[in-house]
Formats: sequence, C-alpha cells, structure tokens
Amino acid sequence: MTKVKICGLTNYEDAANAANSGADYLGFNFYKNSPRYIEKPKAKKIIERLKANAKKVGIFVNEDIEKVKAVAELCRLDLIQLSGDENREYISKLKNALRNEIIKSFRIKSSSIKNIKKYGVDYVMIDSFKKGFFGGTGIGPNLKFAGELDNKRLFLAGGLNAANVKSAVKKIKPYAVDVCSSIESYPGKKDLRKMKEFVEAVKCSH
Repeated sequence: MTKVKICGLTNYEDAANAANSGADYLGFNFYKNSPRYIEKPKAKKIIERLKANAKKVGIFVNEDIEKVKAVAELCRLDLIQLSGDENREYISKLKNALRNEIIKSFRIKSSSIKNIKKYGVDYVMIDSFKKGFFGGTGIGPNLKFAGELDNKRLFLAGGLNAANVKSAVKKIKPYAVDVCSSIESYPGKKDLRKMKEFVEAVKCSH
C-alpha cells in the first residue's frame, strides 16, 4: 500500500486533521524562504500534542548540519528530508551526526538517474524542477524518470492531487506520495476536504 506524506504543515489543526485523514508522514518545513516555513518552537509544540502514529519529517534546504541535528532532537523528528543541493559528502556527514532516516529530494529536469542512485540515502524523492524553487511548485511529477528508480524507496512528488494521483500510483507503484499545494486553501493552510479526498484516492488506487 502506497503511503501518504502531507507536507508544509504550519498549525496543529492541520497536522491533526492530516493524521486523522490517514497520512503516514507529516512534513514540517524549516526552510526560512518557504511560504510554509515553521519555527522550531511551534513545530515542537505541535508534534508534542499529536497523538497519532504518523511519522514526523523535517524539511531542510542547504542547512548547516549542526542546525539540522539540533532541530531533529528538539522536535523529535523521525526523518530528515533534504530538499536543497546537498551532495554525497554532506549526506555522509549528516548520517554520522544523527540516526534519523534520510529522504533526499531531487528536482528532475534531465536524466541524472545514475547519479541519484549513488547518494546512499534511505529514500529518494522525485520532484518537479522550477528555477528558484525547492519543492511546492505545483508542477506535475516526472513519471518517466521516476519509473527508472527503485519504487520500494521512492517518494513521488510534484503537482499530485486527488484527480491524478491514482493513475500515478498505478503506473509507478511508489513507496509513498507527497502532497502539499494542491490540498491547500492558501500556502500553509490545508483544506480538510481536499486532504481526505487525496488520501482516499491513494488508498483506493491499489
């Protein structure tokens, strides 16, 4: 069964609704330039209040390793998502600094699949490319390149919504799908109906 990650959560109500709707992963964005940026103390309070078993993911972009470690420990994150230009050396150092599983996001615009396989992370996320953006573009996923990767470790992202996710899951059979902008009323505020429809579409695609 493909899992669901709901990303860009900025408040307790949305986080709780996401978990109650069936999300397996909850994403909190610690990249300051993101419209969905959340401060560490606020994320900590939200995570402490959540009773659901959904795993908490911290999203970082080209962040200092010590800062990533500090946030991971403060907020008790389960996974770290790297959505910037982090290279293999950075990832190796990060793995030595903490025990969290790592998702590395790649904004695909060319056939760089061979290089992706060399990063040695726990999960790979395939997202759409838009210059100057690190995720949240709303542009559809690149299914051609996604299909060349190990789907058992693959997070599929980029422009997914309740209308198109079912066909994407059937074609790629990814480990998980990631959704953000298509289930929002505006950046950082989720729409409960859209969240439920998305999760239901994923669960019904098998």
